Amino acid sequence: MTAKITGPRLEAKSGKAKQLVVFLHGYGADGNDLIELGQHWRNLLPDAAFVSPHAHERCAGAPTGRQWFALSAARGVDDARSAQDRLSGAQAARPVIDAFIDEELARLGLDESRLALCGFSQGAMMALHVGLRRSRAPAGIVGFSGLLVGPERLAEATARDAKGAPPPILLIHGDQDPMIPVDAMFVAADQLGAADLPTQWHMSVGIGHGIDNGGLRHAGLFLAKAFGVAPPKR
Repeated sequence: MTAKITGPRLEAKSGKAKQLVVFLHGYGADGNDLIELGQHWRNLLPDAAFVSPHAHERCAGAPTGRQWFALSAARGVDDARSAQDRLSGAQAARPVIDAFIDEELARLGLDESRLALCGFSQGAMMALHVGLRRSRAPAGIVGFSGLLVGPERLAEATARDAKGAPPPILLIHGDQDPMIPVDAMFVAADQLGAADLPTQWHMSVGIGHGIDNGGLRHAGLFLAKAFGVAPPKR
């Protein structure tokens, strides 16, 4: 039976949700780590509801945190065994996230065109893995400080919207990231582009494994465009 997950929510500022943004947190954190991002975007996206579920597994590396899948011990991101472990872990976690998204969309009376996925680090891996494989494409996918899991399996990335287009993707990464080097963003963008999945990117200068105000601003404007929301007038 698929595990059930839940987490903190922010209701739409307008009082009526017309869009849904799902945050997927990083390894060793939980849903509380990202839900505050919604506060930054509530003025830009007043009709968006935000939800940040806690991952279904306890984290061995951080006992008070959660994980979408276990990380390989003492192996770098380029290690072939680590890559296979990430793929296996993402495949196992995908049904849990899909079921949660389906329930949230049904609760709010929304369809896939009103959905966006936004993940950080391991959550960015899952946002890409899940979003590209939904039965219908979400409005957009944002990945902060992550990498692409299973690039050799992008033939599975068949999510398309009503017009037959894949979901727009934005990758954001700090150029001083010591955990997942910024090169992972450029590699992922190239791999996605080669699979006809056009991808935008933004590099946050001087930022490590985290999210800065510039990244938040870019992501918010990207989501507004993806949802067809007019940006605020300056």
